[in-house]
Amino acid sequence: MKKIIESKEAPAPIGPYSQAVMYGDVLYVSGQIAINAATGEMDNASIAAETERVMHNLEAVLKEAGMDFNNVLKCSIFLSDMGDFSSVNEVYAKYFTSNPPARETVAVRTLPKNVNVEISCIAGR
Repeated sequence: MKKIIESKEAPAPIGPYSQAVMYGDVLYVSGQIAINAATGEMDNASIAAETERVMHNLEAVLKEAGMDFNNVLKCSIFLSDMGDFSSVNEVYAKYFTSNPPARETVAVRTLPKNVNVEISCIAGR
C-alpha cells in the first residue's frame, strides 16, 4: 500500500528520505528546497526565484504521482526569516488561485543548505 514516488524533474533527496510517499489516496511530499534538478545548483538569486524553484519542485513530484496543485490539502512553509513572508506568499498564491489548501508558516533558525524557504505538502485524490 505504501509507494515511493520519485521524479527526475525534482532534486534527489539529500538524506535518507523519499521525495514523496503515496499511502492509499494520500501523497506525503517531503520538504522541497530551491535545488535545480537539471543543474544541481541552487536557484536563489532572490527569495522570489527561490520560492518559484521550490514550487516547481513540488509540482514535479505531484505530477509524478498523477496529481497537481488542485490535489494539495495542506502545505507547511518554513522560512529562515519571517521578513520574507510577503514575497514567498506572493509567489505561493500564484499556484493556489482558488480553494487554497490549509497551511502553516513558521520561522526556523536554519534550513538545509542554508536556504531561505522550504515547503512540504500533503495531497489527496
